[in-house]
Amino acid sequence: MREMKKRLEDLKGQGMLRTLKTIAGPQGPRVMLDGHDVLLLCSNNYLGLAGHSALIEASCAATRRFGVGSGASRLVSGTMELHDQLEQRIAAFKKTEAALVFNSGYAANTGILQGLVDPGDVIFSDQLNHASIIDGCRLSGARTVVYPHRDCGALESLLQAESSRRRGRFLIVTDGVFSMDGDLAPLVELVELKERFDALLMVDDAHGTGVLGASGRGTAELLGCLDRVDLHMGTLGKALGCFGAYLAADRVVIDTLINRSRSFIFSTSLPPGDLGAALAAFDLVDGPEGAQRRQALEANRGLFADRLQQGGVDLCGSVTQIVPVLTGEPVPTMEAARRLLDAGVFVQGIRPPTVPAGRCRLRATLMADHRPEELAAAAELVLETLSGLPR
Repeated sequence: MREMKKRLEDLKGQGMLRTLKTIAGPQGPRVMLDGHDVLLLCSNNYLGLAGHSALIEASCAATRRFGVGSGASRLVSGTMELHDQLEQRIAAFKKTEAALVFNSGYAANTGILQGLVDPGDVIFSDQLNHASIIDGCRLSGARTVVYPHRDCGALESLLQAESSRRRGRFLIVTDGVFSMDGDLAPLVELVELKERFDALLMVDDAHGTGVLGASGRGTAELLGCLDRVDLHMGTLGKALGCFGAYLAADRVVIDTLINRSRSFIFSTSLPPGDLGAALAAFDLVDGPEGAQRRQALEANRGLFADRLQQGGVDLCGSVTQIVPVLTGEPVPTMEAARRLLDAGVFVQGIRPPTVPAGRCRLRATLMADHRPEELAAAAELVLETLSGLPR
């Protein structure tokens, strides 16, 4: 115990100690935090659907009809009508043969990679991929080759070098929208490489699904290559406002995971209320209101990012609703987050190991139902706070 306490004290002294903050009430553009009304700039509820009345009613209706819990894992008695309906809806949305629902994004990425890739195969993983992808690569037992962030030239060289001693399959895996920088994967180039080198391409589009593309189908739709991606992973808990995750792919891929993915096989399945809400969310995202919310989100992103860029801050190449403000080191980063919260703006400071050393940042995330005037004021407050930090 003494050793644990010492480690925590050391983390606190380095500005690296993590603590929990509790929100009272629903997720929205403003929330109650420790008795104070604050502007929420660190939620992934991008389209503002987490408290949408249609999702709430769908969740309640599903719970009344099917009960609170699913009772078992999917391969026992935990596959209910709503699981089948949601998987069919996801496959139609992503234009694939089939889909499979997982209990979280972490469970999806670890289970997909562990279930599809074997020792003897090679995974090519972007340097800034999400931690769940990194852990999935480790669990797979395959050899993992990490390529520099978004560097398709380097990836091509690595694929070429590995081809001379190839014994199994190649799989390229990337985030669609990178969660800490807010930039996009070069999917058109990655598709061309995977076709040249006979590889599978997996895209984790947790932060793109619902948000990007003309109909919200994500990064691949935005970049015009939706039908050329082999494995479409995404979450239900961000823009879709619900909980859970999925893979959309060919039927043979889904059947393989049903038989091999440990995070799928050994987990009690998602409850009916979550499934009902997710079905309503896909209908909403796919309709006129979804288009309106995407337009509002993009307008908010442009306003907020432009104000910050005019103030001279580094936004890490972001082109999406994830707007990081580079701050450098942990102590000033967390001091800036504290001052902003005191002033009524809740934005998280991000430190290692989530980001590399020296690349700490304030990670702001925008929502469709943020008010433009509040975002403008928040951007000015961020600039003022950063200018007042000790050098």
